[in-house]
Order: sequence, then structure tokens, then C-alpha cells
Amino acid sequence: MINSIMHRNNKQKYYLFNYLKLLIPDFYFRLSLNHKLKKIAKYDFDYIKLRVDYYNKLDKKVCLPDETTKLKSFKIKNFHRTYFFDTHEYSRFFKKQLKLNMLFGDIVHIPNTPSIVKSRPISDQNNNSVLFKLNKIRHFTYTNDKNNFKEKKNLLIGRSAITKKHKKRIKFFEKYFDHKLCDLGKINNNEIYNEWLKPKISIEDHLKYKFIMCVEGVDVATNLKWVMSSNSIAVMPKPEIESWFMEKKLIAGFHYIEIKKDYSDLEEKLKYYLNYTEKCLEIIKNANEYVSQFKHKKREDIISLLVLKKYFYYTNQINEFKDLDY
Repeated sequence: MINSIMHRNNKQKYYLFNYLKLLIPDFYFRLSLNHKLKKIAKYDFDYIKLRVDYYNKLDKKVCLPDETTKLKSFKIKNFHRTYFFDTHEYSRFFKKQLKLNMLFGDIVHIPNTPSIVKSRPISDQNNNSVLFKLNKIRHFTYTNDKNNFKEKKNLLIGRSAITKKHKKRIKFFEKYFDHKLCDLGKINNNEIYNEWLKPKISIEDHLKYKFIMCVEGVDVATNLKWVMSSNSIAVMPKPEIESWFMEKKLIAGFHYIEIKKDYSDLEEKLKYYLNYTEKCLEIIKNANEYVSQFKHKKREDIISLLVLKKYFYYTNQINEFKDLDY
């Protein structure tokens, strides 16, 4: 049996490491900020600037409300642990009097104040939604898929939690739960749609199928990252919500199989790609390459720090931001 750890982040290690880091005084991190940012010279400057400007679109200086939380008030007891750890990992590099408006959870609206969020609507008007890599222990999971695509089942697998808030998934299940090309199941036993209830299965079992459903939940499709790192193919409509994964940049037919918003062409698309294995293998290759850009920890650190520094600059809290020539 293949160890499921191959396809999951180690939560125990994540929490232990982050609790131990709390023992290190914050002044150590503040003293090392400039040294850390100078390492940008080791990387592709244009690529880093593109990523920073994608996440943080602020381009006009504004002042935050007086009541905005200061970093010195940012305590683990006041926030969900993973959101706290993922923000504090980088916010502790900055002075404690700086303010940061944080909206944690599944955010699908655009705030009136520049805010740090895990997710935002894909829009040309979402400047106030500053994306950060949050709850990454859950969302940024990758696979080590040893299965050959050609030997996988010619079906679409889908296992999802479904509540009243998951309107997109409900619509998909209503249309395809009994379809011959689909193996769908609801994994949470609650008061609705229990006729769809099936046992939860491992990621390894998902990887026995050629196609994996990646329909958005409340915000993004959580499984999209590990699916795109596998030898299976994500099947979904064009994303409407984006995160640190930059879902807006995904190209239909290149990184994933796109179906219509009403799902009406699912059968047509699955049958088409079942007849063109080479096109499937090309999509898998492209998807794997896309995912690989998020696996460079030191570069991700620099991008995260610059996203915050740009936030502090455009909210009139620091006087200069020369790292990216602003």
C-alpha cells in the first residue's frame, strides 16, 4: 500500500515547526529583512515583479482606517491557527506599529479597504483584495503520482463536501451523479442530499482515474493544486475565484479541461479527450510545470515579503519601496 503521506502535507510537523518559531524574538526577523530581500538578485527580477503585482494590485496611496489592527496586536489566540501562522511567518519581518487589515476565511467579495485575503473574485476591479498564501497546509498539497495515465480508469472522479453554500457542486451533482462516465460522491453526512453520500476516499484512490472534478466550493477548488501536480487531469469550468495559485492564469485545454459554466458539455469533452491520449499527456505536462513554480520556498518567501512591503508602502506606512523600483 502506498503511504498517503506522499499526497498530504504533514500537519503535525507544520504546527510543531510554527510553534517553535514563536520562541524566536521578532527583532531577529526585522534585522534580517533587508538581507533577505537582497537575495532577489539571484532570481528573475521580472518574474518576481509580475508575481508581486499580480497579488498586490495597489497602485494609489491610501490611508487605512484608524481601527485597523496593528502587527503588535496580532496574536494567535485571536485567529485561526493556520491563518495566523501563514501571515505571521512574514509579518514579523516588519515593525510592530504597522497596520494590516486581514480578512481570513473564504473571501468572495472585494473589500472597501485594502485587505490581506486568501481568495478574491477574478475581476479587473479587485485591487483592494491583496492575495496571500494562507491556509497553505490545506490548499497547497502536491502529489507524488506514480500511476501511468494510460492505465487509469476512463472516468471522472469527484468526492466533495456539499452544504447549502456549495451551489456550483450541487448543480454538478444534480446533472451527473448517475452518469456512466462519472463516479461522484458527497462525503459529509448532513441534512441535505444524502442520497449522494459515499465513503471518503484517499488521494491515491483519486489518482486511479484519468479525470478529476475540480468544481469551486465557497471560493476556490481546494483540490486543484494536487490534481495539477498529478498524472490525472483537472476538469472544471473557467475559474471565477482566484488565490495565490493565480487561477486566472490557467489556460483551458492547456492546463486543464474546461467545461461550460452550466456543465452541459461534460460528456462531449470527456469522450473527446479519451480519444486523444497524447493531448491529455500534454495537458498533464503543462499542468505539472505550472505547479512547479510554487515549490521554490526561498523565492516564495521573497515574493511574500514584497507583497507585504508593497501593501505597507501603498497604505502610507513606509516611505519607500525600491526593491521593485516603485
